[in-house]
Amino acid sequence: MKVRELAVAGALEFTPDVFPDERGYFLSPFQQPAFSEATGNARFPVTQTNHSRSRRGVVRGVHYTLTPPGCAKYVYCPKGSALDIVVDIRVGSPTFGRWDAVLMDQNDFRAMYFPVGLGHAFIALEDDTVMSYMVTASYVPAHELAISVTDPALDLPVPQDITPLYSERDTVAPTLAEAAEQGLLPVYEESLRLERQWR
Repeated sequence: MKVRELAVAGALEFTPDVFPDERGYFLSPFQQPAFSEATGNARFPVTQTNHSRSRRGVVRGVHYTLTPPGCAKYVYCPKGSALDIVVDIRVGSPTFGRWDAVLMDQNDFRAMYFPVGLGHAFIALEDDTVMSYMVTASYVPAHELAISVTDPALDLPVPQDITPLYSERDTVAPTLAEAAEQGLLPVYEESLRLERQWR
């Protein structure tokens, strides 16, 4: 398992070894020992797994969870391809306002880890793109928040060759500055504190 630090503090890319043979191939997108060594967390307490299928051009995000209670994610693309984006929305973070993106597909089989308090978006690059998530908190609608993918201050990398498809919720999401003014953003130190309980 190869690990790469991303431009957002605490966010990581994981690339597993692939074992092909005449039948196909085998790989393990999440491996606890590699995760623990990279994050310092003894465990990743999965509370729920999520699965989405999207047509080409679907843009989901930037989504995040009210913190506290907070939520961390481990995201993998088992079918299709997507540009997966992490955005640092944690007030007080050394990388606040920065983002990074990882191409997820069936060539390199990358996965991404989103620590507590980070924003997540992805763009489906082909039809029938499937995204699979392990998350540390159960879905509670009142805790799920969003920031606009089209916020010009973020300047996220939406490819020019697609026609973006947004949900109504994402269309009316506030900008990062508006969410900050409304006191809706996670605080960096609180996010770190919540994650330290897994050590």
